[in-house]
Amino acid sequence: MIFLKLFIIFTKIGTFNFGGGYAMLSLIHNETVVKNAWLTNSEFTDIVAISQSTPGPIGINAATYVGYTAVLNQGYPEWMAMIGSVLASLSIIWLPFFIMILISRYLMTHRDSKAVKSVFAGLRPAIVGLIAAASLLLMTKDNFGSPKDEPIGFGISVALFAVTFFLTRYRKTNPILVMLCCGVLGLLVF
Repeated sequence: MIFLKLFIIFTKIGTFNFGGGYAMLSLIHNETVVKNAWLTNSEFTDIVAISQSTPGPIGINAATYVGYTAVLNQGYPEWMAMIGSVLASLSIIWLPFFIMILISRYLMTHRDSKAVKSVFAGLRPAIVGLIAAASLLLMTKDNFGSPKDEPIGFGISVALFAVTFFLTRYRKTNPILVMLCCGVLGLLVF
């Protein structure tokens, strides 16, 4: 049953994820698109875009939309899709919430210890890797086009990516302003 699978998958993702919502995206994609085929790559990309533009943490927002879409795509009625949405959202946060309550006192007391510092030093590269994996999985034909099929659209997409990266990374341009400009440009060009 999809509801039990949603609970198990999102509990696992929430519990074993480090690095926040962007690091979760590659794990969510792997479980919902690759392994279970509940969503298409295009649907997942749309979910990521919506999750980024709505208030709240991107990982929880993505879980909410994935839960809804996955249940709906399995042929269940809309009211059951809403239950899937709530279930996925709660599943991704319940266990990490309790774990953090239990270990926060220890971490605060021993934050300067060599063991705690070593654990966090080891987690940093893994977090960067998960965020990089999320970025790479979004660089698909659905998002960028294909250099073979649509060379102009692909060129524009790559140029937009490079310009937005440069503006936000090196010029420290407000990301909201960059997103708005890219959205308007996308409406005009595509």
